[in-house]
Amino acid sequence: MDVLWAPWRMNYILGPKPDECVFCIPADSSEDHERLILHREKHCFVIMNKFPYNNGHLMVCPFRHVSCITQLSAEEALESVELIRKCVHIFKEAFRPQGINVGLNLGDAAGAGIAAHLHWQLVPRWNGDASFMAVFGETTVIPQHLESTYGMLKPYFETK
Repeated sequence: MDVLWAPWRMNYILGPKPDECVFCIPADSSEDHERLILHREKHCFVIMNKFPYNNGHLMVCPFRHVSCITQLSAEEALESVELIRKCVHIFKEAFRPQGINVGLNLGDAAGAGIAAHLHWQLVPRWNGDASFMAVFGETTVIPQHLESTYGMLKPYFETK
């Protein structure tokens, strides 16, 4: 079996965890680039994963700090799905993936890395990039720097 090293993941695994929720973002958008926030709507926002499973890995989060989909208002739920649809459309234009993983992990036992704040994961996929298990086994290669991916995706959110 081949082994692909992803040592950058150790920064997340062993690194210090912030006391505050990383998805509870300020109302002011001045830190959006630094935080990798691509887009804001009224109830939800789109943010890049700083420790991606694959190139272009995005998350859709409600602004409100809730941990379960049942706690979302109808407006938050609808806006979440609309942003997921928008991200899929942008993925198809920007990356031309052959597939897309869209997931929601509720609770630690379900694999939620940050269980306290609900967030959907969107991961573009290509045949041969890695198997589903390999992605979650932390054995993948990210072919593009986060800054480059941010710069590539940001204009799509500004025009759509």
